[in-house]
Amino acid sequence: MTGTWVNTGAIVAGGLAGLAFGNLLSPAIQQRLRTGLAGLTTYAGLSMVWTGLQAGGYLTGLRQLGIALVALSVGGLMGHLLGLQRRLNQLGRFVASRFRQASTAAAAGPVSRDPVAGFLTCTLLFCVGPMAILGPIQDGLEGRWQVLGVKSLMDGFATMGFVAAYGWSPILAAGPVLLYQGAITLAAQRLEPLLAAQDLKDSLNITGGFIVVTITLIILEVRKVPLADYLPALGLAPLLAHWWLGR
Repeated sequence: MTGTWVNTGAIVAGGLAGLAFGNLLSPAIQQRLRTGLAGLTTYAGLSMVWTGLQAGGYLTGLRQLGIALVALSVGGLMGHLLGLQRRLNQLGRFVASRFRQASTAAAAGPVSRDPVAGFLTCTLLFCVGPMAILGPIQDGLEGRWQVLGVKSLMDGFATMGFVAAYGWSPILAAGPVLLYQGAITLAAQRLEPLLAAQDLKDSLNITGGFIVVTITLIILEVRKVPLADYLPALGLAPLLAHWWLGR
């Protein structure tokens, strides 16, 4: 659970820094941070893909790549039909509207701030999304927390901005993040022997790695990608690997 502890600590540290120093991130600094985060995200995703491809040799790696592509195609269609990204977009608009309301209220004085709204808004923001699922899974299966490391930076800087609008309450979102991501990590650890025995972990790594790499496009605001629609691929990839590889 190293990655989840780091993520929790980053939220607390970012909130405390925001309370102590305010939002000191200029637009130029924010752009540099986005570029750095994009680089780290690309590295984390490609390392997952490479780990899955090279584990079983050249021929098996090609099969795993095919499995990942099929899983992403079918999983993306399933997610679209289920409306996963649409629901996530609705949640994002809700969070954005609450943040705008809180920012306006904060300008009127600290008495008008709603601590409950700050806690709920940041809890939703930090617990919903592909990285909040992919990161703990990788941490539980591989003991690697690169994805959660990138998410920790994002959440920490976001908390710095949220405390300016809501006060101290966004820091409390660290608790639900710890419980939610920690539960996913522990569940992945329980499943790890089964996945390793059936050689299914590589397909999950490759599929998840492609999703993580795509996050770079969103960070750099190059293109809006419906990442949430592809989350069903994480369940399809091991099933397809078990069917195709038959190990």
